[in-house]
Amino acid sequence: MNDKLMRRFSARKNEDGTDYWTVYDVSTGLPAVVNGTTLDALGMEEADDLADLLNAQYTRRGGTAQ
Repeated sequence: MNDKLMRRFSARKNEDGTDYWTVYDVSTGLPAVVNGTTLDALGMEEADDLADLLNAQYTRRGGTAQ
């Protein structure tokens, strides 16, 4: 399966002038929420790692949201 199609989550730098990053759902453009926690105000590496983990879970589930 095309890896690009399975990439549902990504990280982007916040536009508020800080060095914080947010993990967001590519399909909705909204911040990702895990167990009630919004994945924002993160360091760049942390956001990138979390996006990778979420994408791995998404891929293992066959591309379906939980």
